[in-house]
Amino acid sequence: MCRFILYHGPSIYLSSLITEPHNSLIHQSYKAQERAEPLNGDGFGVAWYALEHSSEPALFRSITPAWNNANLWSIARMVKSSCVLAHVRAASQQRSVCETNCHPFVSGRWSFMHNGDVGQFAAVRRPLLAELSDAAFQSIRGSTDSEHIFALFLDERARLGPELHVQEVTDVLRRTIDRLLRLVERHAPRAHCYLNLAVSDGRCSVTTRMSTNPERPPESLHLHRGLAYVCEGGVCRMLAPEADGGAVIVSSERLSEDPGWETVPPGHLLAVTPTGESSLHTM
Repeated sequence: MCRFILYHGPSIYLSSLITEPHNSLIHQSYKAQERAEPLNGDGFGVAWYALEHSSEPALFRSITPAWNNANLWSIARMVKSSCVLAHVRAASQQRSVCETNCHPFVSGRWSFMHNGDVGQFAAVRRPLLAELSDAAFQSIRGSTDSEHIFALFLDERARLGPELHVQEVTDVLRRTIDRLLRLVERHAPRAHCYLNLAVSDGRCSVTTRMSTNPERPPESLHLHRGLAYVCEGGVCRMLAPEADGGAVIVSSERLSEDPGWETVPPGHLLAVTPTGESSLHTM
């Protein structure tokens, strides 16, 4: 399993998420606090948006451990963005450690990442590929179950217009999950799926926390929202925690002891609008 952070709000330096907080993503890459195995050293990736320049995100991925990549540290202190998806990977099911398997995955204006697992994915992969449109099929570059889920999302998303409202993004992600679970039920009926997902086009963002295993909860996921998120003098905090219509952080682990963090309940998704308003919904 992995660790990830999605940020949506006023522009901040990437370092405010990746290096500066007490439990930053860098810290989670070698000393995760909410999973049995603390190491997430099988590569990392960051996608960030600069919508004033392009609708498509920038992407930086590497197979090196996040804690040992000088370029990541340098970029993080210089780059600002209003929407960031950042991920540190712990490869599952012996899937190869290569750059194409590092999250986030990007296609056009969409970025996507996953913390979890599709059980018995080897039995599901071929029938999943057979269902995809040519465009969605050709979007796949690596071998992870995660990128194949993203291809399903792109396939469902293609049925709609070029720009989606947050409710449409939510509906597309729901249909993606339903389609995946039907495939698993047909081809790997005893397998379980763990689906902490995050998808964004830089304007709207949706994340999920779910597991199909009644005996094992989904991976940890936390939420922090307020007017703005700031890091000053090594102290990171949310201004006016829980205020609506500003900054939203969704993170596998709390980044700090700052009050206002809440746990995303299992079986829920979080939708974030272009103005930073966020709402939790049952799956």
